[in-house]
Amino acid sequence: MPESALYAGKVMHQRLKPRRHRLSYRMFLLLLDLDEIDALAATLRFFSRNRFNFFGFVDRDYGDHSDGSLRAYVERQLKVSGIEADGGPIRLLSMPRMLGYAFNPLSVYFCHRRQGDLCAILYEVSNTFGQRHSYLIPVDDSGREGLIEQHCDKHFYVSPFIAMGMRYGFRVRQPGDKVSIQITARDDEGPLIVASFAGKRRPLSDATLARAFLGYPLLTLKVIAGIHWEALLLWLKGIRLYSRPVPPREPVTHVFEERHCEREIEPS
Repeated sequence: MPESALYAGKVMHQRLKPRRHRLSYRMFLLLLDLDEIDALAATLRFFSRNRFNFFGFVDRDYGDHSDGSLRAYVERQLKVSGIEADGGPIRLLSMPRMLGYAFNPLSVYFCHRRQGDLCAILYEVSNTFGQRHSYLIPVDDSGREGLIEQHCDKHFYVSPFIAMGMRYGFRVRQPGDKVSIQITARDDEGPLIVASFAGKRRPLSDATLARAFLGYPLLTLKVIAGIHWEALLLWLKGIRLYSRPVPPREPVTHVFEERHCEREIEPS
């Protein structure tokens, strides 16, 4: 049975200070097992890989922007973090392209060992300036009932309304019948913003994709339009703007939680 699926649900962003601002809207994400993408493209009429369709997966939208193997890219990052890649499943939670367009503020890779245990999560963050950075965080054995809590310092500029001196807290319920991801950004005075997605699993089929296309029309265009609309509202509320710094020298921050340190490392 394929592990890939569609998760339909709701995304929420809430800014807590210095002025409150909240948004919420319906959306869906695809969970794609990287080893199943070609088979899905061969069997689904509305889904393709690296070519135009109603829904599409394009390799250069992820990782290092190349057309190389995304699995090989993720496995290199695991190796740099000292995690042995044994060929276990890697599953990507992300928006697909719709009618040739997508913008993913966050894509999440669930990296499993061959026996099925989750060993790491890679959070791939993109901003509207065409830049991308990732955080790879090992998963320890403390998660209960599929709930995972992780932390790391912010190294990448995402929004002109959020300063760099922040720390992220991730609270993730890994994909099953449901999936949820909550991210809290904190400064020295406490939480600044909370963003979350929660969705219910649906089988990935042409019928499901057709319903998603009709139920979430032009979703990927609405996401990028919504980001700029909400930025205008924040600006009108007088939220301070922060200048964009030079992006991190390396594409991935490897978080070694057991050593309480973080490093940006260029894979060899």
